[in-house]
Amino acid sequence: MKKVLPSIAALAAAAVLAFGPATAPAQQPPIRLGALFCVTGGLASLDGPALAGAKLKVAELNAAGGVLGRKLELVVLDGKSDAATIATATSQLIGSDKVPMIVGLSDSDHVLAMGPIGQKAGIPMVAVGATSPKLPAQVGDNLFMASFGDNVQAAAGAEYLLKKLGAKTAYVLYDTGTEYTTLLQEYFKVAYEKGGGKLAGTDTYKSGDTSFTAQITKIKALRPAPQALYISAMPDEIGVIVKQLRQAGVKLPVVGGDGYDTPLLVEVGGAAADGVAFTTHSYMAPDGSAPVKKFIAAYQAANKAAPENAFAALGYDAVGMAADAIKRAGSVEPAKIRAALAATSGYAGVSGSISYTAGNRVPDKTVAVIGVKAKKLYLAAEIKPAFVPAP
Repeated sequence: MKKVLPSIAALAAAAVLAFGPATAPAQQPPIRLGALFCVTGGLASLDGPALAGAKLKVAELNAAGGVLGRKLELVVLDGKSDAATIATATSQLIGSDKVPMIVGLSDSDHVLAMGPIGQKAGIPMVAVGATSPKLPAQVGDNLFMASFGDNVQAAAGAEYLLKKLGAKTAYVLYDTGTEYTTLLQEYFKVAYEKGGGKLAGTDTYKSGDTSFTAQITKIKALRPAPQALYISAMPDEIGVIVKQLRQAGVKLPVVGGDGYDTPLLVEVGGAAADGVAFTTHSYMAPDGSAPVKKFIAAYQAANKAAPENAFAALGYDAVGMAADAIKRAGSVEPAKIRAALAATSGYAGVSGSISYTAGNRVPDKTVAVIGVKAKKLYLAAEIKPAFVPAP
């Protein structure tokens, strides 16, 4: 009788019975990053682009293999431009979602609502666009900033007025309703007078105001007239203010901070925005730096629109810094990530190089000054101020 050899199929079936079915290696769960942004409410024009930038960076990192062999995942919550909502969302990210770190927020008051909760829980946080240089000391050693401080951008604004515009006298108008606008004008006054400028006076308004007739009447009555205005404002008001100034016949140059850096300045102000300049984090235009050009192309492809402002780049950089720290830490343990963040040196961001020194968690960065002409933005100057007021 002829001997029959077992078939390959039979041998395979026997192997399955003996050893069980073959299985692919289990995929590790993603590394989850808390992403707290105010995509609705008054800060949406800053935080919306910042979140889009953050998502773009996550997509790029994941396409390149992720971090520590794992994908990244943003756990996104909307702070709704409200301090109480931000506090609740922070607690949810830490308590329920168990994230090892949080990135987000572009307003100093909002970071102050998030910060103490994260600090108490030992969770490292990267504030995307908040600019108060006091924040790290106010919150604690788990808070890091991706942006320069208001003392730096205020000093750059003062230097621009004095050296570029030759404005030796300036009048200050500011919003009393936020930490950002209050601190910015204080730092500006110190830097402007230190540089030899003379203050012609100061006036105030409150977030949410819609008529600035009283303030403009005082400006028009000044004798001699100041050579420029420094207005410390949030995104929702600055377009309205410059429009009312021009309608009242005030043609003085207007300079302010990165609160102007949204489409609202030109959309609301229109032709009245001509002659306005503001300090911000990067010049986001096709004729910008090589990293900016590359970022704009990627952002355009992902969002079907160009970056609205420099906060898009800050969101992108904040996630990049977080991923870089996790990689260097070789861990997702919050304490190890925090230590790696503190050791960040020369991280090449779209918004500039980011480094932290011992005891200082605010990066030292160059300031871009953006001007408006014929309703278009242009790079008016890039300044690293010679004098910076203490925080």
